[in-house]
Amino acid sequence: MARLSSTDHSRDSAGLRYVYPVLSRRSGGLSVGINLNPNNACNWRCIYCQVPDLSRGSAPPVDLARLASELEGFLAGVLTGDFFERCEVPAEQRHIRDIAISGNGEPTHAAEFEQVIDIIAEVAGRFDLPGRIGFVLITNGSGVERMPARRGLERWAALGGEVWFKLDSATEEGIFRINSVHLKPAAVGRRVEACAKLCPTWVQTCMFDLDRLPPPVSERIAYLDFLSGLLRGGVALRGVMLYGLARPSLQAESPRLGRLPPEALEAFAAEIRELGLAVKCSP
Repeated sequence: MARLSSTDHSRDSAGLRYVYPVLSRRSGGLSVGINLNPNNACNWRCIYCQVPDLSRGSAPPVDLARLASELEGFLAGVLTGDFFERCEVPAEQRHIRDIAISGNGEPTHAAEFEQVIDIIAEVAGRFDLPGRIGFVLITNGSGVERMPARRGLERWAALGGEVWFKLDSATEEGIFRINSVHLKPAAVGRRVEACAKLCPTWVQTCMFDLDRLPPPVSERIAYLDFLSGLLRGGVALRGVMLYGLARPSLQAESPRLGRLPPEALEAFAAEIRELGLAVKCSP
């Protein structure tokens, strides 16, 4: 394997179909990724997405036996082998921070989502990892109202897992502009509420310049109003993960995107904190 870097989240860096390692800015160490969409298909198309040859669609059938074998073999290599040395991981990051279901598309639409959760729990248990590392599901929330996903989320919570729920805009226009889907904020709110009832949930938001302009004031106000509405409705959020662009987009809009200054993200984080929510900020 090549040297790992927080600026390269290649899904095939380990030569495996489903399992890949990344050095995560937000996790602060090694995140063991689970990619259920090796076909590079997603039901959304976010303009900042780093997936190459992204297409619209869902996950292909998951080879559960192969996933279990890859995850067990990879964890063994990290925990008892020379993985960190071979990949030149800095000493302070030589620990597994989490196992993260993320990858190249929306994982909650995988037909085998429940079984995937069970496999992760079983394999992680063999290495005595539950309670010692985190378990993260990164999702756009579009599948959380489906019964298989709901059962999977309950099992994820029992494992000690949490959800990072994508929310890049709280206006219908902004959602279409950034995520390329027609979706009303009220529908997003229902999905966030449903998710938070099943599993501890963070809202995660990517902020960036578009055509050399920061998010307009109207978008920021709508976002704060959206969060306020959730809190008034009794939705128990863990907080907000606010982050900027770390790697180039591989979508057609890439030339139009730019990083926001860290102080701009921190200023918005301060406004969110005023609502009473915890914020983790990663410029």
